[in-house]
Amino acid sequence: MASQLFSLNHPKCTLHQTFQGPLRKYNLNQKTKNLYFQYNPCFPSSSKEAIKCSTSLSSLTDPQLEETLVLEEDERSLCQIWKEIQGCNDWDGLLDPMNPHLRREIIRYGEFAQACYDSFDFDPHSKYCGSCKYQGAHFFEKLGMADRGYQISRYLYATSNINLPNFFQKSKLTSVWSTHANWMGYVAVCTDEDEIKRLGRRDIVISWRGTVTYLEWIYDLKDILHQSNFTKNPSIKMELGFYDLYTKKEDTCNYCSFSAREQVLAEIKRLLEYYDGEEISITITGHSLGAALAIITAYDVAELGLNLVNEGGLSDKIPITVYSFAGPRVGNLKFKERCDELGVKVLRVVNVHDKVPTVPGIFANEKLQFQKYLEEAVSFPWSYAHVGVELALDHTHSPFLKPTNDLSCAHNLEAHLHLLDGYHGKGRLFCLANKRDIALVNKDSNFLKIEYGVPPCWRQDENKGMVRDSDGRWVLPERPRVEVHPHDISHHLEKILDIASGSSQLKEA
Repeated sequence: MASQLFSLNHPKCTLHQTFQGPLRKYNLNQKTKNLYFQYNPCFPSSSKEAIKCSTSLSSLTDPQLEETLVLEEDERSLCQIWKEIQGCNDWDGLLDPMNPHLRREIIRYGEFAQACYDSFDFDPHSKYCGSCKYQGAHFFEKLGMADRGYQISRYLYATSNINLPNFFQKSKLTSVWSTHANWMGYVAVCTDEDEIKRLGRRDIVISWRGTVTYLEWIYDLKDILHQSNFTKNPSIKMELGFYDLYTKKEDTCNYCSFSAREQVLAEIKRLLEYYDGEEISITITGHSLGAALAIITAYDVAELGLNLVNEGGLSDKIPITVYSFAGPRVGNLKFKERCDELGVKVLRVVNVHDKVPTVPGIFANEKLQFQKYLEEAVSFPWSYAHVGVELALDHTHSPFLKPTNDLSCAHNLEAHLHLLDGYHGKGRLFCLANKRDIALVNKDSNFLKIEYGVPPCWRQDENKGMVRDSDGRWVLPERPRVEVHPHDISHHLEKILDIASGSSQLKEA
């Protein structure tokens, strides 16, 4: 690891000058002309680090000071350590201090999850409400992400006939694209050769949409554990609403005639066959309820053994990694233990002030010493456990964010990505390492301090999608036909059934 150091030679610098911020005190050393900071009052007085800068210290504010942090850089390239970044060693030694490659990768996958929100039509006045605004071929281009090197492989849908009524968005119009389906996310694959070289492998991404009305769905959780039915072990259970969202289907709907589970598994199978023989990774991401779906998908793929490959008589596993943002608990302790056994790697990014990651399982969870006894001996029906490694962030450490009691701010995905950009480890100064635009925080929230002049909830379609027709009237234009299931989905599902031990596992309980 090498440090980028900045010299301090500025005519306006005054020796012994002290700068007082809302969270920290900064002191200039007279002899070395280095700026030292001391966390106050959140950290011990002995917690100090050197900062060398090339800016006018007489006018520094907390946000400006983030420019001066001594940044750690990893001299290795991502392609050399990509398996570590994907969690092969459970991110040991990469989170504190935060490895710069890992920070960039978490943010990158978080932006894939954010793309689900930015492209989702949740306007009840639109007859396309509940669908994706863009065709797959233009998805990343429309979102300003064309340079990411990925292409949409297929869209994912789920039926509204589940136990989470507040999750689905429906049109107020009688004639709509579908009365049963909601667009749930997408599968994408890295196709750009330069990006594949940078990553060190071809990456398959599954991104699940969370809730547009962020917190309403949490009140609909019944805390009912349901057998996963993805294995013969009846003790492995997951929350009923999540299970239904993943497995339910509606035969009368073109988009939900296959369950979300069948759609995603068939597409993964197809892509793994298409890119057979290449170095591949499967990365699954999601925010909020989408984070729960991400973990369920990862477990399902691993349980079915879709990621197992044989080359020259030797078996190997394609790594499965979940980058989860503000996700709730998904299943019981047995579910968590089975994910660990299967080698599913999960990095959970949470804000310590967010309530969603604390449910379900308020009374019995992984923090309870006797949880295993409760599940096995007492069969306690409300026992849940988080999967994977937690990366806990705190929005009060960012000098850009205002104090607020709005729970949706603490849960906001863009706020999580902002906090990731400034996080360097426990007890370290908040500093925007990648200079990610702070205006993105207010894209769909009101979280930035007012002095930054960014209006709240500023992102919206120009004129809400209305355009003038040839007669000069303002109308909502027709969209191209929404993508339905590919013709070969049944073919790939049959192959999965052949792999699975017991063809009934893919069918609804």
